[in-house]
Amino acid sequence: MIALGWGPFFAEQLGSSEGAPGRIMAMERTGVGIALGDHERMAPLGGRWYRLAPEDRPTVGDWVAFDLAAGRIERLLKRKTVLKRIGAGTRGEIQLMGANIDTLVIVAACHETLNLARIERYLNLAEQGGVEAVMVLTKRDLAAAPEEQVQKASGLRPDLSIECVDARSAESVKALGPWRRPGATIALAGPSGVGKSTLVNTLSGAPVQATGSTRQGDGKGRHTTTRRSLHLLPGGGLLLDAPGLRELKIPAAAEEDVAEVLAAIEALAKKCRFANCRHGTEPDCAVRAAIAASELDPHRLDRYRELKGEVARR
Repeated sequence: MIALGWGPFFAEQLGSSEGAPGRIMAMERTGVGIALGDHERMAPLGGRWYRLAPEDRPTVGDWVAFDLAAGRIERLLKRKTVLKRIGAGTRGEIQLMGANIDTLVIVAACHETLNLARIERYLNLAEQGGVEAVMVLTKRDLAAAPEEQVQKASGLRPDLSIECVDARSAESVKALGPWRRPGATIALAGPSGVGKSTLVNTLSGAPVQATGSTRQGDGKGRHTTTRRSLHLLPGGGLLLDAPGLRELKIPAAAEEDVAEVLAAIEALAKKCRFANCRHGTEPDCAVRAAIAASELDPHRLDRYRELKGEVARR
């Protein structure tokens, strides 16, 4: 069970008469796949679970108390971390991406222009879930100057770990070794076509996810992952892969969260002449002055506006 991530945090929650500990390894339409020590089995999710709020239902990565005789989940154990987003569409319902994740690997292709605003959202997603974030730039072999992309990404966080790899090469992805310790769980996040499925297969040493061809016209990959699943990695650790996200809206992202993500701009904004300055054409704007003096990256202002707009639309 230690190889699956079992430890004192979960053991202290499970009573001796509550059944066996199990970890949810896959979410299927008809139920969940649960690892129970030396074997796995499918278990249906009864109606009582669907009467609960989405955040209170089991998700991939969860630890549960499992009744072996009845073949059902009795109780969901408290999570260490959880990754969640607001689902695609207009209903605004919370959707769980995975639980008990140690590291979120944010994947982008380094031969394309980096969408720094999207990466910022993933970083905020990790922060809100209590998960460490790591940036992985794939398709290094297709990039003319991969070091420039690394430099751009490093401006997002001073302590952000960034690895630039060829996702097809087992030797190249050894760079992720520090986050693959036994029992630790990593999750992949990023848009379709950046090489997540290829990275899953290389890390797993087997074709556990289908990879798609490149679309004609725009050169982007086709999205191929169709379910959320957790895989044991050779040499230790677990990896979760989930379908590509059509939208990434951060749950409970209030004004204070945006200020925390982009605190430098909020601090500068207090020095503007007008309290409601939009940092556009207003006179005596401290934010624009900092950009003109090369003290602030203009891309940070773009990301700030996008996040503020997202909050305003809720």
